[in-house]
Amino acid sequence: DTSLTEVNPFSPSVPISPSSMINQYKFEDGPELRDLFITVDDPESHITAIETFITYRVVTKTTRGEFDSSEYEVRRRYQDFLWLKSKLEEAHPTLIIPPLPEKFIMKGMVERFSDEFIETRKKALHKFLNRIADHPTLTFNEDFKIFLTAQAWELSSHKKQGPGLLSRMGQTVRAVASSVRGAVKNRPEMFTEMNNYMETFSQKINLLDKIAHRIYKEEREYFNEMKEYGPIHTLWSASEEDIADSLKGIAGCIDRCCRATEKRMAGLSEHLLPILHEYVLYSEILMGVLKRRDQIQGELDSKVDALANKKTEKDLFSEEIGKLEDKVERANNALKADWDRWKQNMQWDMRSTFTNVAENNLLYYEE
Repeated sequence: DTSLTEVNPFSPSVPISPSSMINQYKFEDGPELRDLFITVDDPESHITAIETFITYRVVTKTTRGEFDSSEYEVRRRYQDFLWLKSKLEEAHPTLIIPPLPEKFIMKGMVERFSDEFIETRKKALHKFLNRIADHPTLTFNEDFKIFLTAQAWELSSHKKQGPGLLSRMGQTVRAVASSVRGAVKNRPEMFTEMNNYMETFSQKINLLDKIAHRIYKEEREYFNEMKEYGPIHTLWSASEEDIADSLKGIAGCIDRCCRATEKRMAGLSEHLLPILHEYVLYSEILMGVLKRRDQIQGELDSKVDALANKKTEKDLFSEEIGKLEDKVERANNALKADWDRWKQNMQWDMRSTFTNVAENNLLYYEE
């Protein structure tokens, strides 16, 4: 995508290594501007008569005046993160809420509590909270503050204060009613372009995700086969005195190749696969945000049509339309600002991820 070059602050005439480029390229919000630091670590298993689950320690350090203390430490389980995400979506329907890793339901319970799975999820939860903390609007959400500071029983009590069943059903019915009205008539061109961009982005990022998983699978199969050849040559050298040194040398080379391949696989699993999958989830989130914006626009359009067809109650309709116009304008402005920010971060993530993969490949072939 040639648009990626637009955010490159470096002169093409100056040769720079991939790693130095990554180090120099920074987010718009440098660490010196941040006043909220969050760490997710120390996963802990809990076994009860009803269920088995993992909690993670969430440590928050802040200099913000609205917090009563400068440091908090709480424990949260995956369901708490899901609750936070749903509250953010509810409060900010046209902002881009960062994705959470999906709830693990494949390959049975044993795999779900493996060290590798827990470590992967811990990193994803850490990134989720820090993306919210770096967001100019979401970071000041009251539910986010409660998530970071409340003890388990306080959070449980706060969750119960949410909207009742009838209220939630009403919201669902309205959302469904809005979604089946058909195409939005007066959608601004900018949001049509966003929609088209996301459809293409979704196709490409899903394809990249599949290709990356296939490469990793092939690399693992190659590694498992190669791993068997080193010991075979060592055993062979014991029965062939004349070429024993050569056979041992080959066994040593194979062993070094195995280590290099293992390092390369670790780079793929730690840096490439998680980023690509995160943006697969982001593509679904963006399509949902655009749809919610269209629903607000559709509600306004239907009121305008109703006003044109009614001779009475014009004052009431005009007031409702005024409120809906304000709502549409707020939704549009929120999404436009978030879209630019998301795109910049996405381009930075893609650039640094693929540069990292390229640099790892160079090191691999040198080794």
